[in-house]
Amino acid sequence: MTALTNLTLKIWRQDGPDEQGRFETHQIPEISDEASFLELLDILNERLIEEGKDAIVFDHDCREGICGTCSLMIDGQAHGPQRGTATCQVHMRVFSSGDEIVVEPWRAGAFPIIKDLMVDRGAFDRIIEVGGFITAPTGGAPDANLIPIPKPVADASMDAAECIGCGACVAACPNGAANLFTAAKLVHLNLLPQGQAERFKRAEAMVEKMDEYFGSCTNHGECEAACPKEISIDTIATMNTDYLKSKFKNRKSLART
Repeated sequence: MTALTNLTLKIWRQDGPDEQGRFETHQIPEISDEASFLELLDILNERLIEEGKDAIVFDHDCREGICGTCSLMIDGQAHGPQRGTATCQVHMRVFSSGDEIVVEPWRAGAFPIIKDLMVDRGAFDRIIEVGGFITAPTGGAPDANLIPIPKPVADASMDAAECIGCGACVAACPNGAANLFTAAKLVHLNLLPQGQAERFKRAEAMVEKMDEYFGSCTNHGECEAACPKEISIDTIATMNTDYLKSKFKNRKSLART
């Protein structure tokens, strides 16, 4: 274990979505390189509270890279400098003594700031509400091998299901697009047999709800680079294909009624 010394933190502070924000500078004399980045913020908050000041507000929960709650721009990168890593998994050993570290919230019009480093990601919930589920009554859990699924299909579905809904893809995208998130949540259902009954209805509903809140995808690929689960932008191509087909499949079904 070694210690990092003389760190400078420039942290965004903002009292609310309609308030003027500002950067605050804080000095960290010493911290272990084994500490996580969120532990660094914990230590700073303890000091601020002891001084009678407001603690820095930031999102966190499991701190194991699973829940998708943590959401920080660190030196201009969503989740920080390590690829395939959520903010809570970033450790101080990736920095050096004397570094100046800039910490900001997600920057996206669809993610209004609640306070300091915490943003409202409720727009993601709206997308899930219109189609990110299967409504077929399936009863008890069937045997795992009851429905044969080709391994490449099962693998692709599970890869998409890794999405933790953190919003890094939106924060990294120059257009503020949520196509990678929406595609991941849609594709992991649309590839499986259980998801076929509502496949095209789901695609149409989720994509159009996404377009109400977020910008358009122009294939920059920043979303894939920022994703802590390294979800491929291939899922976006699959989503776009299903959305295009939905405009024919869903209309054909309506014509029969």
